[in-house]
Amino acid sequence: MKKQRLDKIIASQTSLSRKEVASLIKKGELLVDGVVVLSSDEKADPEKSEIIFCGNKLGYSEFIYIMMNKPKGVVSASSDKRAKTVVDLVPDEIRRDGLFPAGRLDKDTTGFLLLTDDGEFAHKILSPKNHIFKTYIASLEKPISEEEKTTLEKGITLADGTALKECEIKILDGTKTKIEIKIREGKFHQIKRMLHFVNNEVLELERICMGNLSIDPSLKPGECRLISEDEKKLISNFDE
Repeated sequence: MKKQRLDKIIASQTSLSRKEVASLIKKGELLVDGVVVLSSDEKADPEKSEIIFCGNKLGYSEFIYIMMNKPKGVVSASSDKRAKTVVDLVPDEIRRDGLFPAGRLDKDTTGFLLLTDDGEFAHKILSPKNHIFKTYIASLEKPISEEEKTTLEKGITLADGTALKECEIKILDGTKTKIEIKIREGKFHQIKRMLHFVNNEVLELERICMGNLSIDPSLKPGECRLISEDEKKLISNFDE
């Protein structure tokens, strides 16, 4: 990799600004290959040099991918002046500038949310043409009939003209009020509008899977962790 300025490297891997990084470097908080560096405009190859900043070894990655178990009441956005966002929940040790949610979950919807700073990857997995299924568990106000299930699975056009693609639905319990639903889109309030189309209402909604990657069951609401390269590949079923 081409050598880069040290302040740029560190800022890209943290939530600190380059100005904040430069200030800490001047205080002797940076070691590069065991040597103290006091100038932020010096350069290094982040993939070859050992960089220790503020006592912590910098693990360099061009982009970051985070799995979050989104809780209720949090907005799927990078910033919001009126409400707490999913980015606000990311711990400082893995947070960096440019993070955003790859696809949105409604404020009252929970479960698997992917956060990243890789815009190209996010675009690919959110594009319906790539057939990346998102899987949800929905609790319904009343039982869904086989006829209603078939209607939704074939694809519908809402009253406002919004066309929704085919989906997959599995009834999960004997009361027929709990379903697993897989969709390839992510339109505004899509699952709620789909069930409303067949005169039903969604009481609870949780996303449990993106592509073939299921949410880590050890993550409590509001917790998150980094996604490995192998896990990232499970999200997508297309050639990058």
